[in-house]
Amino acid sequence: MLVAALAVMCIGVSAAQPGGGGRGRKVQNLPFADYKLIHFGFSVGTHVQDLTFTHNGHITPQGESWYMEVPSFSPGFCVNLMADLYLCPHLNLRLSPGIYFGNKVVKFREEHTGAMQSQNLKSNYVVVPLDLKISAKRWDNIRPYISAGVMGTLDVAKQENSFLKMKPFDCYLTFAFGCDTYLPYFKFIPEIKFCIGMTDVLDRNRDLPDPLDIKYTDSLRKMKSGMIVLTFYFE
Repeated sequence: MLVAALAVMCIGVSAAQPGGGGRGRKVQNLPFADYKLIHFGFSVGTHVQDLTFTHNGHITPQGESWYMEVPSFSPGFCVNLMADLYLCPHLNLRLSPGIYFGNKVVKFREEHTGAMQSQNLKSNYVVVPLDLKISAKRWDNIRPYISAGVMGTLDVAKQENSFLKMKPFDCYLTFAFGCDTYLPYFKFIPEIKFCIGMTDVLDRNRDLPDPLDIKYTDSLRKMKSGMIVLTFYFE
């Protein structure tokens, strides 16, 4: 749905500009914007967070076997600053530190009895993404691009000592595509980004109010996080 919304947005912006629809080329807005060595901006957007669980088939002394999943997504909010470094006509290096507010609702299910539990894992990520932006040739006042990079995160949310606990640090590989839209006074850039967590974020070293609750942690070999981010940049 996010991909479709982004595509419709880019097509709509292009069609709404004077001279679109094959009626000839028009005067370009901000003709030299892409050739500045460094330029700055900011972004706002929304995102969803996910967790991928690798279970190990652990069976408790009581004969229980627990499995976990995130069955649905809750939209979160994100805001970033941005610095863009010009490398060559089709390559830019972009640094966009910011903060992501979101949560994940984890459902726990016992295999034999069908007993259920749930936990809301809130995350406030301080993020530092570094992306290599690869742009196509500019066409009138739009310019599509793809990007790839890495993103370090620090979760500053206070976590309750519940069934599962996440480590505060993580690292993601990121892949994105978007479209620079040149308006008279600034660039407007919708982008969708896919973030793939690279580390095991399950925290095993902790104390629990009920020692029996360690059965949820013991049921997992590893736990990795992921995100899909829809961002609107203003440069």
